[in-house]
Amino acid sequence: MSSVAAIEPAQASGQRLRERAFRTATFAAALLVLALLGGVALSLLLGAWPALAHFKLDFLTREIWNPVTDKFGALAPIYGTVVTSFLALLLAIPVSFGIAIFLTELAPVWLKRPVGVAIELLAAVPSIIYGIWGLFVLAPILQRHVQPWLIDWLGPLPLIGRLFQGPPYGIGVLTASFVLAIMVIPFISAVMRDVFEMVPDVLKESAYGLGATTWEVIWQVVVPYARTGIIGGVMLGLGRALGETMAVTFVIGNAHRIGSSLLAPGTTISASIANEFAEAVGDLYTSALVALGALLFLITFAVIAAARLMLMRLDRRALSSV
Repeated sequence: MSSVAAIEPAQASGQRLRERAFRTATFAAALLVLALLGGVALSLLLGAWPALAHFKLDFLTREIWNPVTDKFGALAPIYGTVVTSFLALLLAIPVSFGIAIFLTELAPVWLKRPVGVAIELLAAVPSIIYGIWGLFVLAPILQRHVQPWLIDWLGPLPLIGRLFQGPPYGIGVLTASFVLAIMVIPFISAVMRDVFEMVPDVLKESAYGLGATTWEVIWQVVVPYARTGIIGGVMLGLGRALGETMAVTFVIGNAHRIGSSLLAPGTTISASIANEFAEAVGDLYTSALVALGALLFLITFAVIAAARLMLMRLDRRALSSV
């Protein structure tokens, strides 16, 4: 006799009903996310429209920000947002890569868990704590020891010298970049560590069996296999850096101007909104701040879209090479 019990019609009907309910619920959740995203975009566009209609293209190309005369330009906050995020990634990616490689390939077993937990705890520290630490600890150190050295040794150089000229304020674009780098390291390193651990052991063992060194295994086996996840981790860190508010507000100086030096004070989109939105008087002033928020939304969306396109191209290239 067959040991397979037949499913009763009532039970099969119940299963189909639960399956239909589950699909409907997941579809509704997906639509809800799209609706929320569209609602945020629409509300930002409606709030920003008076400023965009009044200033037109000048809002993107003008540096001036004067609430007294109702003249607003977003160039300085855009510049500060892009530069601080770029410098933060420039500082954070090598450190994050080294942390992930150490934890997955080099660290002894007894050390992996304590170091991993310590790195993950950095992600749980509130951003305002990073801001206070950056203002009262990091900025004085940079002002007394690091920035004078940069001014003396890199300031006279051609081309890049202009980036390190001027008085050592302590706070400024460079300090904000350091704080952002420290904040995004846990996110990038955590993603890199996870994708490195997913590399099959048989691939690494085969490379070692052929006589490859540890560095060759890492660079020629681990990194190519996990490159999609590496890019995803970097994009996650970039999104975190673009939208950071409180920590940057403490240490960037909050000056609506574009300085040629990285040591000079500046501002970002999120810092400008946080500093001025509560005190904004007048429809045009409020609309200009909402327009800054819309620009940040657009920049973040463009970064995520570019990352997705890059990952799709890498996947297609990997499939075509198989």
